[in-house]
Amino acid sequence: MSFDFATPIDRRQHPSQKWHRYAPDVLPLWVADMDFVSPPAIVEALEARVAHGVFGYGTTPDSLREALCRWSATHYDWSIAPEWQVWLPGVVPALHLACRLLTAPGEGVLTVTPIYPPFLKVAEQHGRLAQTVALSEPAASGEPWRLEREALEAAITPETRLLLWCHPHNPTGRVWSVGELALLAELAERHDLTIVSDELHCDLILDDAPHRPLAALFPDLAARIVTLWAPSKTFNVAGLGCACAVIPDPALRERWRAAMRGAMPDVNVLGMLAAEVAYTDGEPWRQALLAVLRDNRRRLFAAVEGWPGVRATPPEATYLAWLDLREAGLGDSPQQRLLEDARVALSDGADFGWPGFVRVNFGTPASVLDAALERLDGVLGGQA
Repeated sequence: MSFDFATPIDRRQHPSQKWHRYAPDVLPLWVADMDFVSPPAIVEALEARVAHGVFGYGTTPDSLREALCRWSATHYDWSIAPEWQVWLPGVVPALHLACRLLTAPGEGVLTVTPIYPPFLKVAEQHGRLAQTVALSEPAASGEPWRLEREALEAAITPETRLLLWCHPHNPTGRVWSVGELALLAELAERHDLTIVSDELHCDLILDDAPHRPLAALFPDLAARIVTLWAPSKTFNVAGLGCACAVIPDPALRERWRAAMRGAMPDVNVLGMLAAEVAYTDGEPWRQALLAVLRDNRRRLFAAVEGWPGVRATPPEATYLAWLDLREAGLGDSPQQRLLEDARVALSDGADFGWPGFVRVNFGTPASVLDAALERLDGVLGGQA
């Protein structure tokens, strides 16, 4: 079975955050939104559902719950039960819900940086104490970002109640080791913390290191772990608004459900259908996508090697690359400089807590990526 990942799609014909934020002559490689048509099976199922013509309030079908159970068992050797699943309209709303539910005003919400920007806004928006700990950055290109015990322990205070975790990591693309995950589990138990583990990119592993769900590794800590999953990134259906909180502990799950009532809308009926089809019939497309992303990663890092002063480590997962431009001679805001001089839009590292870096989305047809890299090379390739 073959799928078309090469033909560029005109996304400007419909309102799009990615393609309408900047001027028409700018190539956008910023927000985590791929430029590929979703799997044909999803498109066909949505077309048939739309033809029905009625879009009233829906309920989560048993078939969707069973599809996610099969996906989890097949891909991650984690036997989850249908009743563990709490479907909701998105991962970011889940972060806010967790903050309100699992902490009190003035208590601490801890996350590591660099990190997906919404993580950095949750605590302050709800009157909580925002706490961060920096990852240990690579000493040279190609080396991994790391979670260090000393730094993490020093960041935990008596006020800390909640740890927001990203696994695999956005923006560095790290697939965390068992040792790093064990450190999290140990400290969560010792300091009485709850961990919300955003595993949104777990189906986009590009290297051999497997994804290990945190809750699967440490089932004894079920009362402390909420796992967030969604098909949105992998199958490019983010606009359909559908995610799942996997909560094995009955008491925590009931508290979560109660906190949701009236606080967020029901899940989109089309989003639930897309999720079920993704987890039932999407594997051939996903495998083809991974091959495309690996080739795009190769293209990107071949270009990076020719950019003086730019350091980066190829991501082990995701379609996102994290580039250090602090020594590239672009001034205090390399993202703005590249936008102005190369007409390529990247994500600003300052939004992730690390100024001087940029995040590159290489989930786009190779011809679009090559055109953007050629523009970037015209600026970065000539830097001293």
